[in-house]
Amino acid sequence: MVSQEYMEKMQARQNYRNLWHSDLIGTIQADTPYCCFAVFCGPCVSYLLRKRALYNDMSRYICCAGYVPCSGKCGESQCPEFCLATEVFCCFGNSVASTRFLLQDEFNIQTTQCDNCIIGFMFLLQQIACIFSIVAMIVGSEEISEASQILNCLSDFVYCSVCACMQTQHKIEMDKRDGKFGPQPVMAIPQFQEMSRLDRPVPPSVGYPPQPAYGQPYGYPPAGYPPPGYTR
Repeated sequence: MVSQEYMEKMQARQNYRNLWHSDLIGTIQADTPYCCFAVFCGPCVSYLLRKRALYNDMSRYICCAGYVPCSGKCGESQCPEFCLATEVFCCFGNSVASTRFLLQDEFNIQTTQCDNCIIGFMFLLQQIACIFSIVAMIVGSEEISEASQILNCLSDFVYCSVCACMQTQHKIEMDKRDGKFGPQPVMAIPQFQEMSRLDRPVPPSVGYPPQPAYGQPYGYPPAGYPPPGYTR
């Protein structure tokens, strides 16, 4: 049974004040080549995005970004690259969701109602396809079996499409973070990935800080985020 504390923290994430730079529907138009890349090579994209979300510092890597009970207990400190590769290939859905939660908690990004509907429809379709497959196996009806196969194909298509759009959304957000859309507000790199685990306090919804004055430095180039301990 889901604890009340868990539900409160999930609700707090919905109340974050910032929005994704692009919603799920707009990602295909915003970066079509990358979205196609994510469709045909999802695990590779998931690997690259998680590494980039960690500012290419794999010493900060934790399995599933610290959102599952086994996080930190899979030998990540010994071989983080191998552990991440295992995560994205064996637990692809969790790897995409973990990168999403990591970015949301770092930048106080909420999920819009439209995005929630798309993600909810994907899960609902998977459940319906699973139910039809079980019924077809029990009843042995050829018609139900064909219907279950069609639903499974449709479910897989929607799943791959939504995951690709979600990964493109993450990539666009990190492009914004790294200053590829022009100068962005300065934010410090989080001290450690474990800060965003669900069993820890949710960071306050402070949003992005005010835009710095013209000509003011932005930390180490070309990224728009200074290293830990950086002061002006």
